[in-house]
Amino acid sequence: MTGTPRTLAEELRTRTDSGLLGLLRARPDLLNPVPGDITQLATRAGTRASVVRAVERLDKFALQTAEALAVAPDPCPQETLGALMAGDAGDPAVAAELPRAVAALRAQALVWGPDDRLRLVRTARELLTPSATHPSPTGLGPTVAEATAGMSPGRLQEIIATAGLPATHDPVTAVAALTALFADRTRMTALLDTAPAESVAVLDKLLWGPPYGGVTDRPAPHLQWLLDRGLLLPAGARNVVLPREAALHLRAGRAHRTPEPAPPALAPLTERDPHLVDGAAASQAFTALATVEELLKEWDLGGPPVLRAGGMSVRDLKRTAAALDTTEQLAAFWLELAYAAGLVASDGEADERYAATPAAEEWLELPDHERWAALVAGWLPATRTPGLVGTADPKGRALAALGPHLDRSPAPEVRRRALALLATLPPGAAVPATAVLDRLAWERPLRGAAPAPDAADTPASTGPDLRTRLAQWTLTEAELLGVTGRGALAAHGRALIDAEPAAAIPTPAETHTAAARAAALLAPHLPEPLDHVLLQADLTAVAPGPLRRPLAEALGVLADIESKGGATVYRFTPASVRRALDAGRSAAELQDFLTTHSRTPVPQPLSYLIDDVARRHGQLRIGAAAAYIRCDDDALLSEILADRRAAPLRLRRLAPTVLAAQISPDQLLDGLRSMGYAPAAESATGDVLIARADSYRTPPRTAPTPVPEGPPSPDPALLAAAVRAIRAGDHAATAERKPVPAPTTTPGALPRTTSAETLATMQAAVLTSSAVWIGYVNADGAASQRVIAPVRVEGGFVTAYDHTSDEVRTYPLHRITGVAELADDSA
Repeated sequence: MTGTPRTLAEELRTRTDSGLLGLLRARPDLLNPVPGDITQLATRAGTRASVVRAVERLDKFALQTAEALAVAPDPCPQETLGALMAGDAGDPAVAAELPRAVAALRAQALVWGPDDRLRLVRTARELLTPSATHPSPTGLGPTVAEATAGMSPGRLQEIIATAGLPATHDPVTAVAALTALFADRTRMTALLDTAPAESVAVLDKLLWGPPYGGVTDRPAPHLQWLLDRGLLLPAGARNVVLPREAALHLRAGRAHRTPEPAPPALAPLTERDPHLVDGAAASQAFTALATVEELLKEWDLGGPPVLRAGGMSVRDLKRTAAALDTTEQLAAFWLELAYAAGLVASDGEADERYAATPAAEEWLELPDHERWAALVAGWLPATRTPGLVGTADPKGRALAALGPHLDRSPAPEVRRRALALLATLPPGAAVPATAVLDRLAWERPLRGAAPAPDAADTPASTGPDLRTRLAQWTLTEAELLGVTGRGALAAHGRALIDAEPAAAIPTPAETHTAAARAAALLAPHLPEPLDHVLLQADLTAVAPGPLRRPLAEALGVLADIESKGGATVYRFTPASVRRALDAGRSAAELQDFLTTHSRTPVPQPLSYLIDDVARRHGQLRIGAAAAYIRCDDDALLSEILADRRAAPLRLRRLAPTVLAAQISPDQLLDGLRSMGYAPAAESATGDVLIARADSYRTPPRTAPTPVPEGPPSPDPALLAAAVRAIRAGDHAATAERKPVPAPTTTPGALPRTTSAETLATMQAAVLTSSAVWIGYVNADGAASQRVIAPVRVEGGFVTAYDHTSDEVRTYPLHRITGVAELADDSA
């Protein structure tokens, strides 16, 4: 096609295939479904929902350029656009970056036309054009022509005369003269030199917006001076507006107060030793593993119940936070992290509650670096945002941990982009969080501020500062997970980002591969688990580092954890020793266990404690009558009967060595232990029962699927196929055809021929190996036009190579509305 394009569709036809690929890659919503031709593509690119998505993805300077085009004449020469962006004085940085911004808008089909006639697509202009109900981001008001549209000719003549312009009886000429006055820098300066100081102060207040103000029925003299000269024009019964041309003069021609052609710098830099950063990050990564492991241990027998509306109650969240020795907000993060990694879920039973999943058992058996990789692979693509826990949804209800409505689709992109910015810094370097937030705000200034039309259908649409909050949470969570250390991206954190595609969210397989690569770099920095503790005379044991899992589990049964940190302190008590004995360990086994795993001798007080508890353990036997006590020492049973504290147990002697109770065995065990005895439960055969709780697990559960933001990024093969289909469809729609005998339809409609004519034309095309243009209606009733090259016609079907879909297809003849031969130069 030659000449200046008159429509967006015409310009898109002139683009190369790579240009169309770039458009579809930047705006993947245009692909669903694949447009039938260029005209359909242009129409879809101009729909409001699609334009809003495209505008939201513009950087700050490209958005400012689009806003300037929205208040510029249509069409707008690039010189005029440059003046609006750089002002009368000119700004070399703005002038240098303006071609890039225009090219970005053109690539996304938001701007079209040659440089001397730039046009902003109509829908984008409607979104960004100022009005009384929708002020422009530039702060500019309507033009003189728009503001005076409803003004009486007499009032317009009064303004012309007061402003010192030649009288005219033509309103159009009067508006043009007033517009020319405001656009003339010399005459406008002379006019304002005569303005009262109070009038200039009013103009200064309206200069950068909003340009609207209120007046009374009898304005003050300084306001009347402005009204008489058209520097303030009516915008309602009691409202006035500063016209756009006057504001641009006062702004020295600039549409924006502060154009931002370049992104904010990531500064100031704080240089740190990369090895120290990696060590700090590895230490925090190990803490993250220990915290998640502790959570799984806390829920080993089953977690809290699921609320009817979904999620955990506030009381259960506080309980979990206390168990993890952290705040409720951080506890929500660890819960959501374990949920994203598929380690915890609801069991789906009638009395639904949370519990660890079978995958948690496998996770616990993995090496530390692989466990960390699993957590990070769940965190990076997650759309669930634990930072929202405790905040209110649009209906005023508090959002619960593990509950619904926590998904925010921009989260993965913000998370990856924040880490990618840190990856651009030198190894070991850190910057303040505000620098990262400012850069992200420049890259996506409108994200979340103008939700798409369908955002109201979501449980909680994005707020105006959602992207900023997501970035803040990302930096905090990255530090908690050990992706960063002391604010700088660690070497293993850098591996997470360096391996990712620049323009697309990675697939799950790519994410797991990157996490595994990062974990391999983390592994050498993780502390080596120890196989020993240090026993002390005050009935404590000190673990100078992380313990091997079997040792940690066994010691956790025999002693209570007193404190955590770089070293863990365990305390031995009669209750903890009895717990180990209830689990089936004998006194000799406990003594041998401590001797084997202690670098110090077993203190005498600890040996005495174990022997003393073991001596009394199992002396009393509890069984089911409702319950009974059996003991070979009848004097001990008499002592229990005589004890007033035993009254609630409702005991009676059945034999010299047997007492019966009217309560359950568990209650009887607890009652006697509270009295200071150490009973043991026994089976029906008289054997001691080992009190080892069984772990509770949910049925197999998969990790939650992230909620994507808009359509997924298309792969290269799909993009290439889509471009071929659009080109072929456009060829079918625009190819020159030979005249079709009556009856036919209007230009652009499907061809109409009789069945006999269709069959004859098809058979002739097979003999001559020529292409034809057909109208086709599929089984769903959707009509389309295609260019095909028939190969065979038989049995009521035509087999042909379809140029539209680039494949050989078979069409029922009864679904072909008509056929026409292509002109000789169109095949």
